[in-house]
Amino acid sequence: MFRRIVLLLMVSLMSSSVAVAAENKVGYVDLQKALNLSEAGKQAKEELAATVKKHEGTVETRQNELKQLKNKIEKEGRHLSEEGRSKMEREYQQKLKDFQRFTKDVQEELQEKDADFTRRILEDLFALVKEIAQKQGFSMVLEKSESSLLYADDGLDLTDELINAYNAKKK
Repeated sequence: MFRRIVLLLMVSLMSSSVAVAAENKVGYVDLQKALNLSEAGKQAKEELAATVKKHEGTVETRQNELKQLKNKIEKEGRHLSEEGRSKMEREYQQKLKDFQRFTKDVQEELQEKDADFTRRILEDLFALVKEIAQKQGFSMVLEKSESSLLYADDGLDLTDELINAYNAKKK
């Protein structure tokens, strides 16, 4: 008798959890794909590339100056007095420090711009995910790469819809 009650209780619990699971609609998005393929994401990449290109000339010029100064020290250093050689080496070291500081500043600028672009786009995408999920009756929307999603039917993927909605909103 006790076994029957436990068995009946387990069956009723399992069937009620299946019914609850059937009511929940789950979808997912690939935010990295949305960032890369949205018009705003593409524009952000172009702006970052333009910033890199803007600094490339300066970096190249400074690198060449450093190489020339180093070659000059190696060639003429033997013929200079100790004081003259020391002065050239200090000049080289100062230019090297300036170059390293400049490249570090450029890297920081690029990282800040990238983070700013990403943050702004993600804020908009999150709002749209919520809007799409509510309209379509999703109980939950997961992020494909961050949620350890091992498998999901492609029919649950809202990424393309999210990209299209975001691009339409930005026009």
